[in-house]
Amino acid sequence: MAITLKIGDKAPAFKAKNELGEMISLGDFKGKKLVLYFYPKDDTPGCTAEACDLRDNYDRFLANGYAILGVSPDGPTKHQKFIAKHELPFSLLADDDNVVATAYGTWGEKSMYGKRYMGILRTTFIIDEKGKIENIIEKVDTKKHSTQIIPTHL
Repeated sequence: MAITLKIGDKAPAFKAKNELGEMISLGDFKGKKLVLYFYPKDDTPGCTAEACDLRDNYDRFLANGYAILGVSPDGPTKHQKFIAKHELPFSLLADDDNVVATAYGTWGEKSMYGKRYMGILRTTFIIDEKGKIENIIEKVDTKKHSTQIIPTHL
């Protein structure tokens, strides 16, 4: 599976549990810009770098009207530990059945050391206040992801 969504498309509706077991949906962010980022696994080097970069620039996101929501196949308990360990100020969705990732086209075939397997394709969607996709970032720089989302001049 590949990402088939395009800029200008309506973002697929979703509903999933966050780290506290609360149901979160796309509708909860109506009227706000949403950074919806898909990542493979809590507490791995790239995923930690990405989350910490977003954390370190969180005030800039808020000042520019953005909310942030991470999505991975990890469960709520693992998300709680990841959030506490790295003091993340945003929620993470538990997409253990890959329903949200499939809707966004981020669940697909990957390969490492010649072995093929299914997993999360690291991708970020910027969704505008009306629920339309404003930008899609497929080549995520985990250490400088914030500057890919909000240009430094803002």
